[in-house]
Amino acid sequence: MITFGLDLIFAILAIIAFGMSVWALVHALRTPTNAFIAAGKLQKKWWLLILGLGTLFAFATAWGYFGASGLARLNIFAIASVIAAGVYLADVKPAVQGMGKGGNNGPYGPW
Repeated sequence: MITFGLDLIFAILAIIAFGMSVWALVHALRTPTNAFIAAGKLQKKWWLLILGLGTLFAFATAWGYFGASGLARLNIFAIASVIAAGVYLADVKPAVQGMGKGGNNGPYGPW
């Protein structure tokens, strides 16, 4: 009974981690390359590599809870994928959010 409950909690957390990784990867794909440079962040190709691998590991962990043996364990790669997506969404995404779109936007909104 307790094992089922813990497996259910970890399965839900794995699905959330996968969704978070996909969200970060899609945003990185849609952001222009020069926005990363203008914001003083790591280059886009490196973020795509980090987030792509993180999404792959998050998917493997989430998929492991639905039948694939050996992958459904909380491992260092699953934790690293959550950390990578969290750093991107909390630090890089706000920094590159409006860059490269043109217009009359300042750092705090339109002027």
